[in-house]
Amino acid sequence: MLITVSTTHRPATDLGYLLVKHPDRAHSFEMPTGTAHVLFPEATPQRCTAALLLDVDPLRLSGPKGRGGRGQPGAMPDDFTLGRYVNDRPYAASSLLAAALAKVFRSALRGDSKDRPELSATAIPLEVRVPVLRCRGGAELADRLFTPLGWAVTATAIPLDERFPQWGDSRYVDLTLTGTVRLADALNHLYVLLPVLDDAKHYWVAPDEIDKLLRAGSGWLADHPEHGLITRRYLAHRRALAGQALSRLAEQRLVEDDPEADTVEPPADGAGAGEAVRKPLAVERRAAVLAALAEVGATRVLDLGCGGGALLGDLARDRRFTEIVGVDVSARILEIAERRLRLDRLPERQRGRIKLWQSALTYRDDRLRGFDAAVLMEVVEHVDPPRLPALADAVFGHARPGAVVVTTPNVEYNVRYEGLAPGAHRHADHRFEWTRAEFTRWATEVAGRYGYTVGFTGVGDDDPQVGTPTQLALFTRAETAQPTEGVEK
Repeated sequence: MLITVSTTHRPATDLGYLLVKHPDRAHSFEMPTGTAHVLFPEATPQRCTAALLLDVDPLRLSGPKGRGGRGQPGAMPDDFTLGRYVNDRPYAASSLLAAALAKVFRSALRGDSKDRPELSATAIPLEVRVPVLRCRGGAELADRLFTPLGWAVTATAIPLDERFPQWGDSRYVDLTLTGTVRLADALNHLYVLLPVLDDAKHYWVAPDEIDKLLRAGSGWLADHPEHGLITRRYLAHRRALAGQALSRLAEQRLVEDDPEADTVEPPADGAGAGEAVRKPLAVERRAAVLAALAEVGATRVLDLGCGGGALLGDLARDRRFTEIVGVDVSARILEIAERRLRLDRLPERQRGRIKLWQSALTYRDDRLRGFDAAVLMEVVEHVDPPRLPALADAVFGHARPGAVVVTTPNVEYNVRYEGLAPGAHRHADHRFEWTRAEFTRWATEVAGRYGYTVGFTGVGDDDPQVGTPTQLALFTRAETAQPTEGVEK
């Protein structure tokens, strides 16, 4: 069975650094069910392709370690005696290929690259091809699973026999994915979804598979519209395990508790064939925050009101940030963020970059002083208006980071949300939502009072009448400025 990953990022041969495989060599790895080979059929500065070929040994596959357990799908789909040796497993992508990905590209799956750390945290143009994939649900299911992750999907059904088209199509598809995605994210998508599409596992699914699923699905599975189907199929339809996994995913979503999460999302424009798939607003918002932090050259960052840790995860994957502190008033939310970030599994050096502190943002906290930048992402609208001066004093007056990034909803855009009643807020916990003029007035007053300059931009679709769904202000501290006396506390 075969999978190829190609990029046109310049220089394209950097793909070898990300995969930790030299493009000029052939690499082989012994697997329990055969031998995995990695080679680069093309490696030029313009385009580079890595191919993973898994040569399955039917004799190894038919042994006890290569068979599914009783009562769940196994590696041999046929019940007759020769089905152990004559089947599609050596040819069609399945959990066997996912297991090979996990072993052969272990560092790349984690997003680790000693030689190209910045590139490993960057989305690059990728094309993934799986020429033969058994897909229980057909091309339509492949589209439903990969499209929400930002991929353009081409899934072509393979005919039973090209000489006899009247026989119809087989259960297999030729799958091609194209998109601009972090390589680590792409590999984790494949690791989870290849066995899901096949709807079979070649080994017994034990409780530790829940952790494997949540680890590989970190940052995308909880919000995937098909997370239930993915979870059940990945865990071989074992109801008890699927129930545990879905409960943990529900905690991760934190729709009611996470300040970043809006109850409603902007209406999606229908993307035609060949058009780019629009990313969720939450993803665009985090990308805009990261861009603002890069603009000011921040390396030590506070995420104030960090919630379940979505932004912390993005910060942790970017090696530019040497110290990352998530701050929230809720101890329970910080526990969920810790699980989401898998801090207990990180190497000590990585773990040392990330801290989680419990603190109320409307009170001064000496621990928050001396940082390059602080982020208030979808936080201010959760604060009662009479407490906003205390928040401003604690952040801008006392902590005084070099820069502050603030995002908040643009209430003018709410008319574009179908189903949102006039005058209603996007989230039940929002105390208010500002117009663009109101946000500009508040930010300008805060900047003047505490010695900062401020610039504004928008995040999301820019409607000519009502602007963007999210507003962003970037405050930069004037080095010689001091806070105005008599500030409310």
